[in-house]
Amino acid sequence: MSDNWFYQQLLAFGLEATLAESAALIISVSLILLIIMIATIVLRRVLRAISMGWIRRNRHRWDDVLVNHRVIDTVSWFVPLLLMNLSIDALLPEGSAIYLILKRTTLVFFVLVGVLSINTVLSAAGDIARLVKMKRADVLNGFVDAAKIASYIFGAIFVISIFSGMSPWGIISVLGGMTAVTMLVFRDTIVGFVASVQLTATDMVRIGDWVEMPSYGADGDVIGISIHTIRVQNWDKTITTIPTYALVSNSFKNWRGMAESGGRRIKRALMIDINSIRFCDHDLLERFSKIHLLKDYLSAKAKDIEEFNRQHSFPDDPALPINGRRQTNIGVFRAYVIAYLKSLPQVNQEMTFLVRHLAPTEHGLPLEIYVFSKDKRWAHYEAIQADIFDHLLAALPQFDLLVFQNPSGHDMRHWGRPAALSAVQTDQHAS
Repeated sequence: MSDNWFYQQLLAFGLEATLAESAALIISVSLILLIIMIATIVLRRVLRAISMGWIRRNRHRWDDVLVNHRVIDTVSWFVPLLLMNLSIDALLPEGSAIYLILKRTTLVFFVLVGVLSINTVLSAAGDIARLVKMKRADVLNGFVDAAKIASYIFGAIFVISIFSGMSPWGIISVLGGMTAVTMLVFRDTIVGFVASVQLTATDMVRIGDWVEMPSYGADGDVIGISIHTIRVQNWDKTITTIPTYALVSNSFKNWRGMAESGGRRIKRALMIDINSIRFCDHDLLERFSKIHLLKDYLSAKAKDIEEFNRQHSFPDDPALPINGRRQTNIGVFRAYVIAYLKSLPQVNQEMTFLVRHLAPTEHGLPLEIYVFSKDKRWAHYEAIQADIFDHLLAALPQFDLLVFQNPSGHDMRHWGRPAALSAVQTDQHAS
């Protein structure tokens, strides 16, 4: 304490050495605390208020994220700590017990503030990346979480080093020797981090993607991605949590490709009763010719069939239409479906467009429609699909076609009624 200014002044006033040393120590510590309080008040209330106000008033949006994550608020603690460190060196004798305690305490606070600052900066960086719509910004959460965990680990190592006096590299080498234990303790974190790297490299999933993973009961939008879990809000508003590594090791369906494409697929079949399929006679073709969408098709098809039959000498015999080529009601209906779909502005004509027969089954002949709706919004897509099949189901009788339907109880009740009515009418006539 001999070089302490307060100590020298107290001795000059005639105090004993022991009392002067204690009083000088109290004054020095009090002065250090006062400096810290003044610095904190000035910096955190004045300078912080000025900087925060400027950030909120300017036109940039990304710096608002810094305020929301309290980045400036956290980093500003370095200034009081720096002043505290300089005050300790200036006011306390080096090597004294109080000097060592305050010095180590200051270093510990430096480490804690450093770790907190790193975490707030990382969190803000992730939000800024999403704000500016940086590609793959959502999957950066895995790297952010890994960096946060690493900062906590290194922070703990430096705190232990400060209090124990050991070199931090010595502590790290000891932990390195405990590799097996480390792998066991941090297994999920390590696996999750590797999975996050793979998700980032392959761009497999992003926040907002619609994913399906039946093995985990997930079917909805991704609302959160972290190093450990992927959170999916299902369509019933429940939330499913999926381990990050599960998306790499297991299969799942991501509907992002559909959302980014030009349309959403409509794939559905009409089951046609095979007993209602027949050749078209003159009267039926005459009725079909009144359908506006079929005029060009029927005219071109009639010329093509007539030319084919003439070249192959097939007789035009209505009683035996199997000779030669003849139009069928199912063929004309299929042409009508194509013309009808091509007339709809909601159907994307540039993508796959198919109206085809599938293999006949015990439920009839499937006539499958395979097209794409321009509107990919779920409710709108379902409405477009329903309108198409409403129209086609109602149009089937115009082509003398029936849709197949398994008999119901209503059908069973009415099967015997016509015969019974005929018998009653016959008895009445005879009487």
